[in-house]
Amino acid sequence: MKKVLVLGATGSIGTSTLDIIRNMKDDFSVAGVTANSNQSKLTELEKEFGCKSSLTKDEGIDGIKRLIDATKPDIVVNGIAGSAGLLPSKIVLDSKIDLALANKETVVMAWPLIKKLADSNDTNIIPVDSEHSAVFCLINQCQKKNVSEIIVTASGGPFRNYSKEQLEKVTLSDALKHPTWNMGQKITIDSATLANKGLEVIEATRLFDMDTEHVKVVVHPQSLVHSIVRTNDGMLYAQISDPDMKHPIFQSLVYPENKSNYLKPFDLFDHELNFYKPRYEDFPMLSYAYSAANKNGGYTIAFNAANEVAVDAFVNSKIGFLDIAKITEKVLEKDFAATPSDFEQVFEIDRLARKYAGECL
Repeated sequence: MKKVLVLGATGSIGTSTLDIIRNMKDDFSVAGVTANSNQSKLTELEKEFGCKSSLTKDEGIDGIKRLIDATKPDIVVNGIAGSAGLLPSKIVLDSKIDLALANKETVVMAWPLIKKLADSNDTNIIPVDSEHSAVFCLINQCQKKNVSEIIVTASGGPFRNYSKEQLEKVTLSDALKHPTWNMGQKITIDSATLANKGLEVIEATRLFDMDTEHVKVVVHPQSLVHSIVRTNDGMLYAQISDPDMKHPIFQSLVYPENKSNYLKPFDLFDHELNFYKPRYEDFPMLSYAYSAANKNGGYTIAFNAANEVAVDAFVNSKIGFLDIAKITEKVLEKDFAATPSDFEQVFEIDRLARKYAGECL
């Protein structure tokens, strides 16, 4: 029986995690739950699972720390969206507890610091993103020394076949209609611009210690193949399942085991699998992410911060869809060559990039 603490319990990752626990009560229990502002839902969950909770909007990082100390979980699922999820990841690893990580920003903003912390405390970081969960499992199967290339799949978003002229007229409502995944607002827009895939490229280079030259992106509209690895002999190995986040979440919860579960097995019949090259010119956020990963320093922090500011502006009708990439490009023209040596410097770069992005608006 694993005790699971769920950070961001009312979001899509948190909701899926709790559904797994609901259906596998002999394997998991809820140690505690947090939410940013949904107190009524938090109270419901606290009552249903008989666990402790923390409203982070009021209690902040201290609330998460107190919850960890009070509940002593075996594993923490970090489903908090955005840069707000970084410090909670640090607190979990500081507490010497395994981290099931769905928060991209932890890796994109501060991976060297986070990795050092995990290593020194002998704790596991298990990726929960469907793509990185797939690579994580495939590398464990094939062994890292045998893997020459990682291929991250992208659905291509709702505008995969749009012309440049059509992209200029995209509305918020259009951008929120993802063809295969049901996700939160920010990540859905990031999927439409391919910024999300850019973040995942940065994550893959860091999580699996591969340079950008050996991390590729392929557009796969059906979202059934979650990632692929190529071994030294040129062979490809893929992980295939329905587009449901419960699969990678479950894998993170049972790691290093492989258990049977209640989730529907994938049926091979009557499916079509297609793969296409990304349109880098029409979706430049992917190129900017590669560039940021290559430059390293604080550029990946700046990429993430600029994108967050720009997406928020798009949601609030202050800019158009294509302006998200234009603002990010402008911010990345600034000097972010310095590598942060601590978390305060990470947040200083983040603040600076957000300031530049605000000026671009």
